[in-house]
Amino acid sequence: MTPPYQIRADYDARTVVVYQAYPSTIADAALRAGRFVAPFSFRRMTWIKPSFLWLMHRSNWARKPGQERVLAVRMTREGWEQALSHAVPTTAHPEAVARAAVHLQWDPERSVRGEALNHYSIQVGIGRDLIRTFADEWVVGLTDHTPLVHRAAVLVRSGRAAQARRLLPAERVYPMSRSLEERLSQV
Repeated sequence: MTPPYQIRADYDARTVVVYQAYPSTIADAALRAGRFVAPFSFRRMTWIKPSFLWLMHRSNWARKPGQERVLAVRMTREGWEQALSHAVPTTAHPEAVARAAVHLQWDPERSVRGEALNHYSIQVGIGRDLIRTFADEWVVGLTDHTPLVHRAAVLVRSGRAAQARRLLPAERVYPMSRSLEERLSQV
């Protein structure tokens, strides 16, 4: 049985992949530059999610207005863990949330068909104070996953969820220190 609060992600020894959905204007500029550039906003919080299926639920498989493009954002594990170490749950006291450089929330993980599961997926909001660090230092690569999303969505809609599942990025339990794990499970 999957623990209720556990980070699952696509990662290697140095990096972890998180996902974001954008309009084409932001995605195209970022992909051309190989990093986030205008019109990406450096003045507002940006939410990153290591769960591909959670983002598919959120963006309706890249069909929601303003979320038509799905980017896999490869960032350093050091940056990811630094963000997590500063994260304040969105359920904390409003003053603590307002002061936090990083927000976190746990939302029900999703199946390939979009059903809520009985365990949670983490979302991490990188605030204005760290957004430049995220974009300029932590992000090491961007990949457009939109074609993959569209292929998988067609399979899901046509009742071939098992085939769609085989296209999805592999996610496994992300290893964390005991103290960070305990901190993140305080919801």
